[in-house]
Amino acid sequence: MSTETAPEAGTEAGSGPGTEPGAGSVPEGRAEWERWRERRTVSVSAPHGLLALTGTYWLEDLTDGEIPGLAGHWRLDGDTVVREADGGSTVLRPEGEPLLLTDGRRIVVIAREGSYGVRVWDPEAPARRTFSGIEAFDWDGRWVVPGVFRPFDETRTVRLPNADGRERGLGLGGELSFAVDGSEHTLSVAVEGDGRLWAVVADGTSGKTSFRFRFLYTSAPAEDGSLTVDLNRTELPPCALGEGFICPFPPPGNTLPFALEAGERAVLTH
Repeated sequence: MSTETAPEAGTEAGSGPGTEPGAGSVPEGRAEWERWRERRTVSVSAPHGLLALTGTYWLEDLTDGEIPGLAGHWRLDGDTVVREADGGSTVLRPEGEPLLLTDGRRIVVIAREGSYGVRVWDPEAPARRTFSGIEAFDWDGRWVVPGVFRPFDETRTVRLPNADGRERGLGLGGELSFAVDGSEHTLSVAVEGDGRLWAVVADGTSGKTSFRFRFLYTSAPAEDGSLTVDLNRTELPPCALGEGFICPFPPPGNTLPFALEAGERAVLTH
């Protein structure tokens, strides 16, 4: 599985849960959620946060090795990308150290299934200047529920369309089950390196009162697979904040049969 984290490499996974959700009283739950919302706002609007991505340029699509708005000639050399400019060259490795330009922009190379892309993060990106927050459904304790994670014997890779129109594999590590209003639901989830679970999910609000799909993170489950699922922390995928992201669409079976009126809904602008 490949996701993307901002600022250095930008991941198509967002911020994750941060702190363990679900424990404590209603006031504590709401307060934790509000702190999570504040952290999200700060993170996505940081100088090189998600809103700063102005483009992802795949080398195979370049004409004469040129990237719009960037000086120099760009080419692939083995598993590295070389930028030749001003009589010198710079070697960039996927997810490696970024190239910092004098105007504040940050250049990062990513690799996806044999394709290499150059990402441009710009503190002066229009999306940062017009951002005024993230609209969300109000917190509701109804959406904080116990869950169970059941791992697969081995990772299962499914081919899914991505936000950029291409198809890529997504590695799924198991299933997350939880009940809402007495009905059980199951989502296929990826397992992050630190044990957290990540689901790409749609529901009855998708494309209507919320973005067309969203991401759900949980903390790492206990040894018996138990965990708390806080649907109030369902978040916008990076592709809701910028066109340069390549978020995967929900895998088969990950569309909830009800309106999940919880979590983030849309980006607010001015």
